[in-house]
Amino acid sequence: MAYFGVDSTLSSSSPDVNSPASRAPHPSAPIPVQGPSVGSNVRVPLGESGFSVFPLILGGAEFGWNVDLESSHDILDAYADLGGNAVHTSDSYAGGRSEHIIGQWLHSRGLRDDIVLAVRVGGHADNPGLGSVNLVRSVEASLTRLRTDRIDVLSLDATTDSATALEDTLATAEWLVETGKVGAIGAIGYTAAQLVEARIFSSAGFPRITVLDVPFNVLRRHEFDSDLRLVAGAQGMAVTPSHALEHGFLAGRQRTRVRGALSVRGAQLAANFNRRGSRTLRALDAVGAELGVPDAAVAVAWLLAQRLVTAPIVNAYAPAHVEELVQGVGVRLSRAQLADIARASE
Repeated sequence: MAYFGVDSTLSSSSPDVNSPASRAPHPSAPIPVQGPSVGSNVRVPLGESGFSVFPLILGGAEFGWNVDLESSHDILDAYADLGGNAVHTSDSYAGGRSEHIIGQWLHSRGLRDDIVLAVRVGGHADNPGLGSVNLVRSVEASLTRLRTDRIDVLSLDATTDSATALEDTLATAEWLVETGKVGAIGAIGYTAAQLVEARIFSSAGFPRITVLDVPFNVLRRHEFDSDLRLVAGAQGMAVTPSHALEHGFLAGRQRTRVRGALSVRGAQLAANFNRRGSRTLRALDAVGAELGVPDAAVAVAWLLAQRLVTAPIVNAYAPAHVEELVQGVGVRLSRAQLADIARASE
């Protein structure tokens, strides 16, 4: 594994021949790497959006909620150091604190032009839904919190609004794109029929929906229904599965129920403490042991092996988790391994 940012500068004073610093490095010691990481050359097209991304998107759902500002910045640094260049957040994550944290990081590191920034809107309490007025207000508020002048991919959250006409939402999105506040349009929660309707509207000049976010992982693979798959494939959409690790369950760190009152995260994990969940973890364990990677990396590799999937959205609690997840990008599962995992998760 490459190690980044290693300081090889020695003291100018006479070295102690018995000190660790003066000893010759062991032949098997990691070689310090200077310059861009290997991952910085790994990019895939994000559908027809015009952007190219690392095939693993870092989510900001935990920032400002379970992860504080300093730790969030450490996680973002680790992701960028490993070659990552796509960050996803929402105006509703931690009431907007996630956007504040990401905005501070982008500004302090000077990385805005290097990062593809995706923002989901529609769920903030101040500007709920996808109506024209609230949609514009949501984008303006997100831009302020993120300390930027543009959102690269604006994801329209249809689960927050079943009343606004799709045509009205897309007309507002058109204005946001034309003014340069938004680069491309994504979606979550739309039905296959609505996506077909949206493509028809695009022939009239409205922006295309080019990125599709679906709650999808090895335990929820049936939720990405056949109609939605068919439309996404026919329209050349980039599919970016959220809940890639099923709220952390597929990382395999916690395997028993916690007694007493459960937190929100504990309750989400507990929903999978059953025979099916145990079988799935054992299958991930077996493949991980065979390949020498953690369960989280196997879960990511399983998603990347699915047709249409461009880049899963993953959340992390620590820099070490990012390192585990990124390993999944370099893993290629065999047909037998994919079949074993699928069979265990039935």
